[in-house]
Amino acid sequence: MNTRVVAARLRERLSRLRGSLSRLRERLPPGTLAIAGTLLVLGVGGAVLARTLDVGVVIEAAATADPAFLAAALAAYLLSWPLRGRRYGDVLAPMGHRCRTAFLTAAVFASQTANLIVPARAGDGVRAYLLNDRRDVPYPTGVASLAVERAFDLVALGVLGGAALAVLLVDGRAAAPDGSGRALAAAGGIAVAAALGSAVTVAVARSDRRFGPALRDRFDGSRLSRAVDAAVRFGAAVRVVAADGAALVRVFLASAVVWALDVATAVLVLAALVGGFGGGVAPVTLLVVGTLAVSAGNLAKVLPLSQGGIGLYEAAFTGIVVATTPIAPEVALAAAVLDHALKNGVTLAGGAAAAAAFDLSLTGTPDESAPETESTAAPTATDR
Repeated sequence: MNTRVVAARLRERLSRLRGSLSRLRERLPPGTLAIAGTLLVLGVGGAVLARTLDVGVVIEAAATADPAFLAAALAAYLLSWPLRGRRYGDVLAPMGHRCRTAFLTAAVFASQTANLIVPARAGDGVRAYLLNDRRDVPYPTGVASLAVERAFDLVALGVLGGAALAVLLVDGRAAAPDGSGRALAAAGGIAVAAALGSAVTVAVARSDRRFGPALRDRFDGSRLSRAVDAAVRFGAAVRVVAADGAALVRVFLASAVVWALDVATAVLVLAALVGGFGGGVAPVTLLVVGTLAVSAGNLAKVLPLSQGGIGLYEAAFTGIVVATTPIAPEVALAAAVLDHALKNGVTLAGGAAAAAAFDLSLTGTPDESAPETESTAAPTATDR
């Protein structure tokens, strides 16, 4: 059969498949796919856990955790939240909006809690809504500020994960013959790729290239013109932050400290389960492995396969710890579960308090009234 005919038929079948998937997605209630993914991940993970690990040992390890180390882990994680609010203020300031750290911390709490409750990270709309409703920050600016924050999260995770992998490579652990070396290399590669991708994005935003006018001319009069116009205004707001060198440094340093505290939380939880920092695993090893495990776990959560990254974080975290330390798989899994549960518990408690203060329903869709043509509050943006 002619190759062109085969290719044409293949394209036709792919087009039909995409159309069928689109119609299915439109008919399903919002968030159905995320919930289904969560159930799938938990189901598969539960089956693997039951067949490969002793569940009783996992529960026993978690129950015998040292309360003093868990309290220290809780304190470290609580300390990171005001820093998140301060960092978000440094993101918004170059866009022409200054807000108090207390308000921004509460807004971050509310949106992160909504992301744990509402599927598909729709909770991000809560923060944009609060900024618009309480501080008159335009919706495009709120969305752009979230994108900048996410980019620096990836950069910080990539830098921390890459540094931890480098230490393991120097130590010779990543060359283990049992295949764990390949897993470490993959985790480190993802971390470095995330950091490089975000760094390139920031570099492009800081460059003198102006893509907005060309994009607007290209799609002028088409059905995509409004979407392109919104994307250009979004990019203009991002460019404002990228062009402020001092703001970039502050946001990066704050991101590094935020994730360092996240790592400290995980390391303290690990220490709580292995008998402290002198319980058979060297403190430096716990720190390095914990750094890579947290980086890999949070990068795994980027995949929208489960609600709040449940299951994905634990799997990545456990895999890294088992591959690089003599810690038993059951203990590593118990640490991953306790670490994730502690962080989600703090987020939910803080989000509930923020919702009460704002008189806000975190399970609603507060951004439904967002005007589609709202203009960004970045007066120095030159792409408009």
